[in-house]
Amino acid sequence: MRRSLLFAGLLLAAPLASMAPAGARALQVTGEFAPVAGATGHPTGNVTGTLNEKRNLLTYVIVWHGLSGAVMAAHFHGPADPGQDAGVLAPIKGPYTSPLRGAVILTPDQVGVLRAGRLYVNLHTAARPDGEARAQLQVR
Repeated sequence: MRRSLLFAGLLLAAPLASMAPAGARALQVTGEFAPVAGATGHPTGNVTGTLNEKRNLLTYVIVWHGLSGAVMAAHFHGPADPGQDAGVLAPIKGPYTSPLRGAVILTPDQVGVLRAGRLYVNLHTAARPDGEARAQLQVR
């Protein structure tokens, strides 16, 4: 009886553990994919997510279509304004299938770059190893 009560309590507490801490702001993050300069395809898709400011935790869902081939790598890049290139700020772990779900903890500086609209997601393929599709992220 005691074990079953403990188990029931754990089952009820598990969903609460994944909720944002009290006082944390959850901001919506979005970005639409567009072809990178020189890409011959017409990739589409988007990045949606939530930024928990208290934990600097960005959870995301990435969806894409119309690439020249399989995604070989994906990264968060910045700081860069639209049309500018920048280095990798954080890798995005595979396997690279759409939709791709994940989470990353950002540094306070990286959160500032994201809030300023200067962070983007780049999808890399064999045909375009420098990037085929880019989604500039905006915080709402």
